[in-house]
Amino acid sequence: MTQIVPVILCGGSGTRLWPRSRASKPKPFLPLIGERTIFEETLARCAPFSGPIVVTGAAHLPHVEAQLGTIDAAIVVEPKARNTAAAIALAALRLPEDAVMLVCPSDHHIGDPTAFAEAARKAAALASEGWMVSFGIEATAPETGYGYLKRGEPLDNCGFRTAQFVEKPDLERAKGFLVEGGYDWNGGIFAFQVGRFLGELEAHAPGIAGPVREAVTNGHEQGRLFHPDADAFGKAESISVDYAVMEKTGQAALVPARMDWSDIGSWESLHMARDKDADGNSVRGKAELVDCRNVLVESDGPRVSVIGLEGVVVVVDGDEVLVTSMDGAQKVGKLDGAANQ
Repeated sequence: MTQIVPVILCGGSGTRLWPRSRASKPKPFLPLIGERTIFEETLARCAPFSGPIVVTGAAHLPHVEAQLGTIDAAIVVEPKARNTAAAIALAALRLPEDAVMLVCPSDHHIGDPTAFAEAARKAAALASEGWMVSFGIEATAPETGYGYLKRGEPLDNCGFRTAQFVEKPDLERAKGFLVEGGYDWNGGIFAFQVGRFLGELEAHAPGIAGPVREAVTNGHEQGRLFHPDADAFGKAESISVDYAVMEKTGQAALVPARMDWSDIGSWESLHMARDKDADGNSVRGKAELVDCRNVLVESDGPRVSVIGLEGVVVVVDGDEVLVTSMDGAQKVGKLDGAANQ
C-alpha cells in the first residue's frame, strides 16, 4: 500500500486573531475550539497515517515540541519563512520518492475527522497515479476571501480533474459560482507523490527547487530535528505552492471534502465554528450578555458585560482589549498592536 505521510506546516503569525493569537504564540498552538489546540487536533486527525513531518520556524519550535509530546514525528526547522512551496519541498526531500505527502496547514479546524481521512485516502490514490491533488472544500457561501477550484472530468470515482483555478472573486462572481455549481473552495490541503512533486517543482519553479535541494544536502540533523542550510535556503523564491506548481501543472486534480472545515481566519470564522446559544452568542470566560445576538466574547480574566448589541466581538487578553463588529473582524491584522506582537 502507498505510504501516506502527513506534512504539517506550522508558520505564520495569526494576526487576524489578535490579541488572543500573537507572533510569539499564534493560533495553531491555542485551544480555540475545544480543549486541545488546533495543532494537536491536526496531529490527531493525521494519526491513521505514517508519523508526520512538521515544518516550522525556530520561533515556534518550543510550542511544536511541547505539543507533539510522545508522537513519533520528524521536525524540519526552516531557517526563515519562504512560503509554502519551499516549506513543502523541504519535507519532500526528506522522504522516499514513492511516498505520498498529505500536506496540511496546522491552523485549520475540521469538525469531521472521519470524512477528512476518507478524502485523504482518495487523494492519495490519485496522487499515487501522478495527479497533483487539492482538497475541494464545499462552498457553502459566496466567500470572497478564498480561491476556488472548478471541477472538470471525473477521475476514478475519487475526484475530478481541476478545470480552473480561480483567484479570490468579488461578491457577485462568488454568488454566480454557487448558482452554477461545480466550484469548491481551495482549502490549501494537498496530496502529492514525492517524486512527482519534486519533478513539477523543478519544471515550473527552479528558483525554489535548486536552492532547497542545496539547503537539504548541506543541512544537518540534531536528534529528530533537521536544520537545512540557512544560506542556501535563503536563496529560494518565496511563492505559495498554488502559484509555483498547482496553477501550472497539467496534472491538477481535486477531491471533494465535506468535513466541516474552517480556516479560522478571523474572529468571525471562529465564532461560526464554535458552539453557540439560542441567540447565536459564544462566550468564553466571565461574561454577561443581555438582549444580544450573534456576539462573541472571550476574556482571560476580567468580567465582560454586553447589552443590546448584535454582530460584535469583544476579546480581553492580558492588558489588550479588542472590540469590533463581525464585518470589521477581517481588518484586525492591520492594527498596530497585532503587527507588533
